[in-house]
Amino acid sequence: MSHTVGQQRDSRWFALVVLCAGMLMIILDGTIVNVALPVIQADLDFSQSGLAWVINAYLIPFGGLLLLAGRTGDLIGRKRMFLGGLSVFTAASLLCGLATSQGLLIAARFVQGVGGAMAAAVILGMIVTMFPEKGEQARAIAVFSFVAAAGGSIGLLAGGVLTEAISWHWIFFVNVPIGVVAFALALRSVPGERGVGLREGADVLGAALVTGGLMLGVYTIVKAADYGWGSTHTLLFGAGAVVLLVGFVARQATSAKPLLPLRILKNRNVAGANLIQVLMVAGMFGMFFLGALYLERVLDYDPLQIGLGFLPVAVGIGGLSLGASARVNARFGERNVLIGALLLVAAGLALFTRAPIDANYFVDVFPAVTLMGIGAGLGFPAMMTLAMSDATKDDSGVASGLVNTTQQVGGALGLAVLATVATSHTNGLVAEGSPVVEAMTSGYRVAFGISAGLVALAALLAVTVLRQPKVSVEQEELVPVTIG
Repeated sequence: MSHTVGQQRDSRWFALVVLCAGMLMIILDGTIVNVALPVIQADLDFSQSGLAWVINAYLIPFGGLLLLAGRTGDLIGRKRMFLGGLSVFTAASLLCGLATSQGLLIAARFVQGVGGAMAAAVILGMIVTMFPEKGEQARAIAVFSFVAAAGGSIGLLAGGVLTEAISWHWIFFVNVPIGVVAFALALRSVPGERGVGLREGADVLGAALVTGGLMLGVYTIVKAADYGWGSTHTLLFGAGAVVLLVGFVARQATSAKPLLPLRILKNRNVAGANLIQVLMVAGMFGMFFLGALYLERVLDYDPLQIGLGFLPVAVGIGGLSLGASARVNARFGERNVLIGALLLVAAGLALFTRAPIDANYFVDVFPAVTLMGIGAGLGFPAMMTLAMSDATKDDSGVASGLVNTTQQVGGALGLAVLATVATSHTNGLVAEGSPVVEAMTSGYRVAFGISAGLVALAALLAVTVLRQPKVSVEQEELVPVTIG
């Protein structure tokens, strides 16, 4: 009997590894493209504003469909949704790699985002269901947090290696064998469970409202660089985005089968942690995008050097998410750890605001990315735990989808705002006669300053909104350090 129980425990941890491998592939694609952007721009003749859509075409359907995918996973079974998402994502990756035009690449990236949403929306809910015991659940969430947080920074290094060694097409082709293997392993190792049934229904109208609102909002922000923030175009499209998002909230309040049951947001830790994640990811994701452009266009780094330049972020997140963060959270509490972590990230971003034209990496870049790596490595596991607190088994898919949604929405909106502000500031200086490199550097500095402000605001919210959950004696005794 004990042998059977041991086998079941081992299979759960292997299933966790498979799920996280799928998640890593999906998260990587959010940033692996960043270091290849200059090469893609030159190869496919993208404009500066059009280039941002190579990223946003992925992030918008990803963020907009996560809630619907999470709910549908609850209805038809999360394993089915995960496998379906892997299939769509892998096929779309192949199309991205084959793309030879702007339109095909952006369209394939959009389909990638759909597949990514289908798979990613249910992973955290599956993990919470597989590991109901609090101590094991904390260890499993720490692993997931590491993958979700470190994936973005690892993507920068992987993108640099592949772009430099082969071509930008391979940052997408590499997903194909990984996706096939992950599908085969998940089919055999991930436990299946029956969904509650399609008769329970999914809020398709709600999904259309939130996805349309997000897409229109990001489009409005990106185009503001061309039309101006106070133009009729920007104001009308921005108002349309607000109307759609308000309509989504109203729909959730009145629908018999809401996509996002508003009761989930009554818990101040759940609502607060998700809002904080929007701000934190907005600041960090914008830094990755613009930081990569700064290293390439101002400091003349090649793709591999850019990836290596951001390596301290990956090392910091990886080294802390799986080990020290769990002990620190157990010792000081998730709320306190998150506050300190956000301040570290904000400090790192603030250092980037002094980025000079002739920067020395170890003086001007390394301290900033190191602080961000430490802060993110400590902060993301604490934030994930708070965001999933008090989620019931029936709502775990929706709660998981919400966590992933706020992460992707933060990335998409942050990227749109910061890239647009940097471009507008740069264009204004060039029009006044400033040298192009000086104007670009000044634009990046302004954006980095806004990033630091967003994360500082997140820290303020953590202080004022979050409450440390009550910890049982059993939980205090469990310090999640290793797997299995």
